Amino acid sequence: MTVRIPASTLHLPPGDWTTVLDCLCDHFAAIPRAQWLDRIARGRVLDADGVPITAHTPYRVGMPVRYFREVADEPAIPGEVRIVHVDEHLLVADKPPFLPVTPAGVYVTQTLLARLVAATGHAHLAPLHRIDRLTRGLVMFSVRLDTRDAYQALFRERRIGKVYEALAWPLPDVSFPLLRRSRIERGEPFFRMGEVPGEPNSETRIDVIERGDTLWRYRLEPLTGRKHQLRVQMAGLGAAIANDPLYPALQPEGPDDPARPLRLMARELAFDDPLSGDTRRFCSGLTL
Repeated sequence: MTVRIPASTLHLPPGDWTTVLDCLCDHFAAIPRAQWLDRIARGRVLDADGVPITAHTPYRVGMPVRYFREVADEPAIPGEVRIVHVDEHLLVADKPPFLPVTPAGVYVTQTLLARLVAATGHAHLAPLHRIDRLTRGLVMFSVRLDTRDAYQALFRERRIGKVYEALAWPLPDVSFPLLRRSRIERGEPFFRMGEVPGEPNSETRIDVIERGDTLWRYRLEPLTGRKHQLRVQMAGLGAAIANDPLYPALQPEGPDDPARPLRLMARELAFDDPLSGDTRRFCSGLTL
């Protein structure tokens, strides 16, 4: 079947542009004007009502514009997606490492969302949370628009338990279990995060599951959801997660190496269902 990738939405920012096209060209400076004209001609840029815009559609601040991302020569990502659970409201899937959850950067069709839409035919699937592209394991999706906010609130209000596992360097001089509390802010380059002095804004419960000769298996329970939180905090403890290309030191950029995946997995999701009240728990079938 043809995979229908959901459109992205831009609410036009304040500016002095005459047309929507002018605004798009300035806002997305890396995309040539000719490419926007081609997308517009093919009906791939829409207004809030789903009507294709033209090259002369007037600019209006705050106007919602829907557009479909396109990437030439998109790299294929190996690995299978397994559906752990599906019902009329929720879908839970296991994703392999390297596969992004939603379109980003050079990835549009090579995403977990696209594969699930193709497998199920559910056109309104939407992820309720995110995990890093390099992380494997569980991701939960909403199937229906009318019940989506009830499940989004689980994450927004921290009423869902998340457990990860990681293989990382030993910490023989640290007493476990421990609660890691630190302040995480954006660092340099912009895609890296770092622990800095100040009031903590991130918390993770950390314990040891297995002590190996070269790597230990850790149980990580994030109580907050900062970007790269587990990777940053483990590196800060001196136990960087195996094969992490960003922490503690940025590695030279290169293609993904399937033989060296990040050894981090989203293992469990547990919550009280906001509709039925039932306690629900899902576990990944993947291994590290």
